[in-house]
Amino acid sequence: MSRGGDELLLASRTLSDGLRQNELAVPGIHCGGCIQRIERALTALPGVAHARVNLSTKRVTVRWRAADGPPAVRETLEGMGYDAHLQHSAEDRPDATLAALIRALAVAGFAAMNIMGLSVSVWSGAAGETRDLFHWISAAIALPALAYSGRIFFASAWRALRRGQTNMDVPISIGVLLAFGMSLYDTLHHQPHAYFDASISLLFFLLIGRTLDHVMRERARTAVKGLSRLAAYGAMVVGEDGSQRYTPTEDIAPGMTILLAAGERVPVDATVLSGRSDLDCALLTGESAPQAVTAGSVLRAGTLNLTGPLTIRADAIADDSFLAEMMRLMEAAESGRSGYRRLADRAARLYAPVVHSAALLSFIGWMLATGDVHRAITVAVAVLIITCPCALGLAVPMVQVIAARRLYERGIMMKDGSALERLSEVDTVLFDKTGTLTLGKPTLRHDGVAPEHLAVAAALGAHSRHPYSRALAAFAGGLSPGFHSIVEKPGLGLEAMADGGAWRLGRAGWAVGGEGEGHDAGDAAETLLTLNGRFVAAFRFDDDSRPGAADAVAALRDAGLSLAVLSGDRAAPVARLAGSLGIATVHAEMLPGEKTAHIQALAGRGHKALMVGDGLNDAPALAAAHVSMTPATAADVGRQAADFVFLRPDLDAVPFAFAVSVAARRLVRENFALAVAYNLIALPVAIAGFVTPLIAALAMSGSSILVVANALRLRPRAPRAGRARPETAGQHRFAAAAR
Repeated sequence: MSRGGDELLLASRTLSDGLRQNELAVPGIHCGGCIQRIERALTALPGVAHARVNLSTKRVTVRWRAADGPPAVRETLEGMGYDAHLQHSAEDRPDATLAALIRALAVAGFAAMNIMGLSVSVWSGAAGETRDLFHWISAAIALPALAYSGRIFFASAWRALRRGQTNMDVPISIGVLLAFGMSLYDTLHHQPHAYFDASISLLFFLLIGRTLDHVMRERARTAVKGLSRLAAYGAMVVGEDGSQRYTPTEDIAPGMTILLAAGERVPVDATVLSGRSDLDCALLTGESAPQAVTAGSVLRAGTLNLTGPLTIRADAIADDSFLAEMMRLMEAAESGRSGYRRLADRAARLYAPVVHSAALLSFIGWMLATGDVHRAITVAVAVLIITCPCALGLAVPMVQVIAARRLYERGIMMKDGSALERLSEVDTVLFDKTGTLTLGKPTLRHDGVAPEHLAVAAALGAHSRHPYSRALAAFAGGLSPGFHSIVEKPGLGLEAMADGGAWRLGRAGWAVGGEGEGHDAGDAAETLLTLNGRFVAAFRFDDDSRPGAADAVAALRDAGLSLAVLSGDRAAPVARLAGSLGIATVHAEMLPGEKTAHIQALAGRGHKALMVGDGLNDAPALAAAHVSMTPATAADVGRQAADFVFLRPDLDAVPFAFAVSVAARRLVRENFALAVAYNLIALPVAIAGFVTPLIAALAMSGSSILVVANALRLRPRAPRAGRARPETAGQHRFAAAAR
């Protein structure tokens, strides 16, 4: 069985009737013609029972007969010119809870709109049979909407009551059901008023808050899933008798010999036994330049083998690997963070008993005073409705949504709503170097290299995917010798034969004629061009600073924040870049665990750090920081782990996001104050019997609208260099936080 077939089998899930199913991502799908070609080709494969393409998600679902073995699905797609990637079906399933909330919100909104329209006619003077007809139509609309949309609150309230507890959904459920029941009673007895609109409008506003809250919470839970995609499904293990068997990663034991082909990820921590290759170690160091590995080199799980086959020995099981440790770091760092949310939760716990007591006392008081059961129930329902925590529930989510919109207008995506709160609290900003303060793309430094030598190097570089070769290949097009053959030596460089002899472009020790380890003779960012072993030219590469980096650093410093650089790169280039930007504190050659430990040490001393990074190796640090940001050019796992992703190359996104967070913090506090003030005023008025359930619902809606209107005032301006923000003046005392 081929490796592709083994991976397909391991990634599949079992269906009925002896079938198995795989989902593959095929980003090259773009039209109906692609759908027909792919479905026709896959359906023709032996063993394939069904193949279906989803154009909108660019996914291919394949069902195949287990008895016939895994079909050559990936090979077929790649032969047709489509890149295909196996998907974990569990990761691609839609959010069922969010879908249920949206459906409930839509039903409640539709019902509330229609019932309010009928109520307007009653308010306008409809009487007698016409009024009763409108009430019955309202009841017919409200009943199914109440059952469908209200079940979210009813189920939560029932679970709490069964355990002898209470929560915010208990008084909500009681108020909604009493309002509907009393309205139905009044309709049966031809009373002039019914409050179906009050009960359904209440549900509608509550569901808005519940949906926004769910969306913000779920966006923070995808980082570990993204990191898990870097784990290999399995590897080709060599048995003691020389046989080869594709083995799932979780079954690989220390001491096993593994054949690792170019393009495969290292399944577990291992040591190279033989072979030479370039390795993409961005997961470990965050640097874009591949690292050469040879016999004796230590490999980390999740890193990508680029150019040559390797024979490696497993040193640890999958659960003890470097990748598994990174996942554990992220899982530990992602647990509970929101202070605003905790404040709202405490208010909610107090809300239920206070409102229950107020409604009960109102009922008892009016019964004693008037002896009118209907009047007493009406007042109690009005108390329950008018004190509904809609404004309190919307206080945080609405500011988060408006802030997310303001950030999006500046090319900044907010993934976790609670990150706004945490960003406003930071006193330290920690930057990664490559890909964050810089663009992460090596550019050739022009140091007087002759044009003819540059042309030769560019012609050679065009035949490699190495980042330095790509930087050289940008200068292709000039004169170059006619190469008879070009061979890439994994981990060393490129060798080409021409009429003049043998050209080499690569590591210094190898390019001058050495066939050994190929270690650099000088600067690690230096590539040599030689002819027959004689030096011809040296090429050095720089990584340009990200646009706006200097202004952003200056603005953050003037805002009273302490700044530092945490990088996996060598000390010299890190210090050089930090000095040019005016950042005094520098930590270089740091592993992912060391970055995380540094952030945790800062937290232990009472500091709150913003981590700005982009590499795979930054993912645990991004998750461990009080709050984190990453550019859109970052690795997928970095984007998953970060709280904010900025889409534009300008680093001005960092101070702007900080300004938004400070403004949002102020508005959240104002919204809390408005919600509390509303309840302090509304509760006595309702207890005094001056409001009906309908007026209570309108007042409750009005308080929600007031909170939303206040959130719309969020229009911050980013701090600029030379102007400190008053809100952060007290943060100057943290000037040494990153040291």
